Amino acid sequence: MSFEPTDPALPAQARALVAGEPNRIANMANIAALVFHALDQVNWVGFYLRDETRGELVLGPFQGKPACLRIPWGRGVCGTAAATARVQRIADVHAFEGHIACDPDSRSELVIPLITGGRVVGVFDLDSPMPDRFSDADATLLQQVVDALDLGDETV
Repeated sequence: MSFEPTDPALPAQARALVAGEPNRIANMANIAALVFHALDQVNWVGFYLRDETRGELVLGPFQGKPACLRIPWGRGVCGTAAATARVQRIADVHAFEGHIACDPDSRSELVIPLITGGRVVGVFDLDSPMPDRFSDADATLLQQVVDALDLGDETV
């Protein structure tokens, strides 16, 4: 199955959207909305943020159906991306051992760790109802979108 390539203007749009706004939660909300509406065949786009006290990821700004509130560090696709600090591009989530099914309609997933100062502070998560929806090119371009965020700013 073939999908339209992700819009190469998306990183520039993300940078323009967050320019001058120091509140990272507001910026994440706008980035989630931008990407959700820019991509075809996605059913969830959003952030999970590190909860230091509980060793988990906690739901952050998103677009889509209600989601899992907390994901244990190292579990599921999001927890694996957080624990390994590596992008997870999963063609079939049902084949991923330990997948956490927040939305049973999701078939493929792309998770990009949010890293600042060499430390994972959360993840950017995209789900699709289509198998193998996300390409390596999508992962590269969406990493550039994530890079538009100032993750070092603790202003909420």
